[in-house]
Amino acid sequence: MIKVTLKDGSVREYKKGVTVEEIAKDISPRLAKEALAGRVNGKLVDLNFKLENDSTLDIITFDSPEGEDIYRHSSAHIMAQAVSELFPGVKLAIGPSIKDGFYYDFMVDKPFTPDDLEKIEEKMQEIIKRDLPFKRHVISRDEAIKFFKEIGQDFKVELIEGLSTDEEISYYQQGEFVDLCSGPHIPSTGKLKAFKLLNVAGAYWRGDEKNPTLQRIYGTSFPKKSMLDEYLYRLEEAKKRDHRKLGKELDLFSFSEEAPGMAFYHPKGMILRNEIINFWREKHKEYGYEEIQTPLLMNQRLWERSGHWQNYRENMYFTEVDNETFAIKPMNCPGAMLVYKTSHHSYRDLPLRLAELGLVHRRELSGALHGMMRVRAFTQDDAHIFMLPEQIEEEIGKIMDLIDDVYKVFGYSYRVELSTKPEKAIGSDEIWEIATNALKKVLENRKMDYVVNEGDGAFYGPKIDFHIEDCLGRSWQCGTIQLDFMLPERFDLTYVGEDGQKHRPVVVHRVVLGAIDRFIGLLVEHVGGAFPLWLAPEQVRIIAISERHIPYCKELEKKLKSKGIRVWVDGRNEKIGYKIREGQLQKIPYMLVVGDKEVETEEVNVRKRGEGEIGAKKVEELINDLLEEIKNKR
Repeated sequence: MIKVTLKDGSVREYKKGVTVEEIAKDISPRLAKEALAGRVNGKLVDLNFKLENDSTLDIITFDSPEGEDIYRHSSAHIMAQAVSELFPGVKLAIGPSIKDGFYYDFMVDKPFTPDDLEKIEEKMQEIIKRDLPFKRHVISRDEAIKFFKEIGQDFKVELIEGLSTDEEISYYQQGEFVDLCSGPHIPSTGKLKAFKLLNVAGAYWRGDEKNPTLQRIYGTSFPKKSMLDEYLYRLEEAKKRDHRKLGKELDLFSFSEEAPGMAFYHPKGMILRNEIINFWREKHKEYGYEEIQTPLLMNQRLWERSGHWQNYRENMYFTEVDNETFAIKPMNCPGAMLVYKTSHHSYRDLPLRLAELGLVHRRELSGALHGMMRVRAFTQDDAHIFMLPEQIEEEIGKIMDLIDDVYKVFGYSYRVELSTKPEKAIGSDEIWEIATNALKKVLENRKMDYVVNEGDGAFYGPKIDFHIEDCLGRSWQCGTIQLDFMLPERFDLTYVGEDGQKHRPVVVHRVVLGAIDRFIGLLVEHVGGAFPLWLAPEQVRIIAISERHIPYCKELEKKLKSKGIRVWVDGRNEKIGYKIREGQLQKIPYMLVVGDKEVETEEVNVRKRGEGEIGAKKVEELINDLLEEIKNKR
C-alpha cells in the first residue's frame, strides 16, 4: 500500500499502481467527471498516470490556470489533427495554449479561408465524437528524430534537435494522429465540449522574419457551452468598444505610418487627456507630491550608471551629439536621481515625493504595436519617493491609498501581484530578499490578497503590480510600486541622519495610471466612449430646432461657457431627429433641445445620455446640476 496526501492535507491509502483517475473517482464522482490531469509530487501528469510510491496529489480541473492550459493545449492538438486530415501533407509547427484560447501554426500550400475554418470545425466535431484517447509515448532522441523525419515533419525535427540531450522526449497519439509534446493532456478527444475557431493570421516560424511564413489559426474552448457563449459575447462587445475604432469615430486620436507606435491627439482627445492630467495633479498635490520635469535626451554615461545600458539597451533609442552617444529616455528614474543630488538632504526632509509626467520612448517590434495599448512613445505618470528605511511601510501604504482613490473615480476594481527578482537584475540576493520581504510585509499587514509573479520584477528591485478589471472582465496592468535599494547606491545618494552621519535613502518608483496614453485607450473601451460628464470632451450640445432659435441657443452657450462647461450649438439646417441621433452616436452626455416653447419660457428641454428625454428645466437649475455632477466626478 502507498500513502497519497491530497491538497487539503488528508491522507489516503491505495494499492501501488493506482491511477490519478481512480483516485479522483474514489474522492467523488463529480471530481472524476471534471478531472483533466493531476499534479503528482509537483509534476503535472495525465489521468492514467500510475502512482508507485508515497506521493502528494492535486487533481487538476478547468477551474485552475493549469487546467485551462491543459484543456486548451489539447484543443490545439485536436485542431491540428483536423487540419492534417483535411490537408494531407501539412507541416505542423507549434500549438500552445494562450490567454483565453490556443493557436496552432501550419505550413500549407495556400492561406486558409473562412470556409476552411468552417470545415476544420466540422472535422474537429467528428474527432470529438470518435472519443479518441490521448496516448503518451516516450522515445529516445535518435528515435524521435528518425520518426518525425519519416513522417515529413521538419519543424518537429528542428525542435527535437534544439532540446538538451538529457531531456525526456515524448509524443502524443490520438487515433492515427501524432504530435511531439511533453503533455499532459485531457484523457480523450470526447472531453472537449465547446470550442470556436476565431481567425487566421500570418506568423513567422519561431518569430523570425528570416524564417518561413506560417498560417496561424486561433481558437478558444471551454468545458461548457454557456461559458463559450459568454466569452464570444465579450469578444463582440470588445470589437464594438475597440479604442482604435472609437478614437476615430469620436475624433479623439489617430495613428500614422509616418510615426508608427505614436499617437496623434486631436483637440477632443487633448481635452480628455488634460482633464485626466488635471485630476492627477490635484490628487498628487493632496498626497504631498512636488512635480518635476527631466530632459528627454541624456548621455550614455548616465544610462551606464543606472544599469539601463547593461539591462535595457535593446529597448532604447540612441543618437549622436557632439561625437558622444545620447539616449532618448525609456524611463524617468535616472533624471529623478539627478534632481535629488542637486541638494543636500537631512532625515527631516524625507520622505521627498517627486512626481513627473515624463515622455518616454521604448523600442517595440512593429508586430507588437497595438493602438494606444502598445506604443513606442508614451507619457508615464511617474513618481520617485526618497525615504528613510523605516518609512517604507507607511509610504507604500499611502501610495496604495492614492491608487485606490484614483481607480474608484474611474470605476475600476483591481487585483495585486508581487513580482520578484528577474533573470537580468542588479544587486545581491541578500538585498533583493530584504526588498521583497519589505513589500510582502506591507501587503500582509494591510491584509491584501495577492499572488506572487516569480521573476517579473524590475531589474533594480521587486514590485507590486496593480491589475485593473474593465467592464468586460479583462485585466490590465496599470499601477506599479517598485522598491529600490540599488539606484541610491549607484548614484551615491545620501541624507544626513540624526547622528550627523551620511546614510543611503531608499527609493520607491511608482506609477498610478501607468502610461497616460494606454490608460486613455483602456478608459475608452471601459466606458465604450461614453465618458462621464467631467471627462467628456463635449459635455453639452444645444440643438436648435430651426434657424430662428439660434440666437437664444447662442445666449445659452455663452452662459454655460462662462461656468467652464464645454458646449457646442448645433444650428445646422437638418431635421431635429437627425441632430439627436448624431449627438447619440457622439455619446454627448447632455443634449438641450430648443424650440419656440423653450425660448418663450427661458427653459431648455433636456435629453440625458442613457435616459433619453427628461423634460424641461430652468437654465440656472440645469447649470447647477451640471456643475454638481462635474465637481463630484459622478
